[in-house]
Amino acid sequence: MESNEAGLPIVFVHGMRVSGTMWRPVIQAIGERHPMAAPDLPGHGERRGEPFGMPGAVATVAEAVDDLGGRALLVGLSLGGYVALATAGAHPDRVLGLVAMGCTALPRGLFGAVYRGTARLAAKHPEEANRLSAFAFRRTLPRPQADAMAAGGLSSEAMPGIVEAVRGTDPLASLSAYPGPVWLVNGERDHFRSHERRFLRACRDGRLIIRPRCGHLTSLTDTTDVARQVLDAAAVSTARTHEATPQGNVR
Repeated sequence: MESNEAGLPIVFVHGMRVSGTMWRPVIQAIGERHPMAAPDLPGHGERRGEPFGMPGAVATVAEAVDDLGGRALLVGLSLGGYVALATAGAHPDRVLGLVAMGCTALPRGLFGAVYRGTARLAAKHPEEANRLSAFAFRRTLPRPQADAMAAGGLSSEAMPGIVEAVRGTDPLASLSAYPGPVWLVNGERDHFRSHERRFLRACRDGRLIIRPRCGHLTSLTDTTDVARQVLDAAAVSTARTHEATPQGNVR
């Protein structure tokens, strides 16, 4: 007999300059059994114009978790992945599992410098950068996913502050502080996978998944498969929770 019990809550965290609407196709593919949320981070979507800071972004995700009952699986892509990592490190008791997509490059050195320059250029010409971003989404993704990316509006003017905030984080320390299960998911052609092995070693309970022939955003092309990976992570996280002793340790 099928259980009527609600599934594990899931909080989705969006990428840079887009909004929570980017996750609509995946949320629709998952269906209604899992309570889900995809909040807008500061400076994005309905919060466009607010300054972006990592503490505020983490607080936004933690609040979304609380709204769903206080504990949830986090799923983030790109900026959303870095924010999810920071949230798991800061609030491990609220995060039952973590799916971090396209965020296993340390945001420093030459890599960070390139993105700092790109962000500054975009912020000087935000409307043009927004139009180019929307065009890139349409060229890269199927129509439903491309539309979802732009549906909440684009915020290229926020990019310099976002890059500086991410550069100030220590994702390896966040992973080391988090005891729960972690899925590091990268497209085979994703430029954000350069330090994936270091990220994996930092996990206490980690696994690395490579999506063949996918880039940074095209990992979202197969919505059904992304939804399946999220549901698999939710099932493992649920099982770990049920195995926990009353003291909160996992047998």
